[in-house]
Amino acid sequence: MATAKQKDSRPGKGPGKESQPLVIAKTAAEEQRLKLERLMRNPDKPAVIPERPKEWNPRAPPEFVRDVMGSSAGAGSGEFHVYRHLRRREYQRQEFLDRMTDKQKMDIDYMKKVEENQLAAQMRTEKRRKKRQKLKEKKKMAKKSKLEDENNKGSENTSSSSEEEEKKEGTKEDDAEAPSFVMGGR
Repeated sequence: MATAKQKDSRPGKGPGKESQPLVIAKTAAEEQRLKLERLMRNPDKPAVIPERPKEWNPRAPPEFVRDVMGSSAGAGSGEFHVYRHLRRREYQRQEFLDRMTDKQKMDIDYMKKVEENQLAAQMRTEKRRKKRQKLKEKKKMAKKSKLEDENNKGSENTSSSSEEEEKKEGTKEDDAEAPSFVMGGR
């Protein structure tokens, strides 16, 4: 049987600290709740936020190789394992360099694609801007000619057939304003 003295003699528990029951989290939500409760017991204590793991870099190749293995006799039984580890490490390094080269190439391709897309968007915007300007100018000219026609009709009741033909041609040029579809019609 354990006595009260034995319970308090656990490491990390002093006589001034109250013992808390051991709670085992059964779900992820409970585990997170317990962590939050532990953090909130002492709100002045800073919470540790781990830094992002750094990218793995292979160890640089040695500048001077001391244990060079040759094809001569007398190599011990452990030399093969040393050779195998050196070879594996070199293959890892080469694979890493290949991946970095591919990544840099993909980054360059991506940046080129972004620049091309921005240039294409600017070209489309400029083209549409010019089209809007032309449309505005056409509307102004049509309004102006309409006002002049109304003024001329007020002063003269007769109009020549050439003016009517110009009006018809003006509406033919203005087909861009006409809707290209009819809604609700059959």
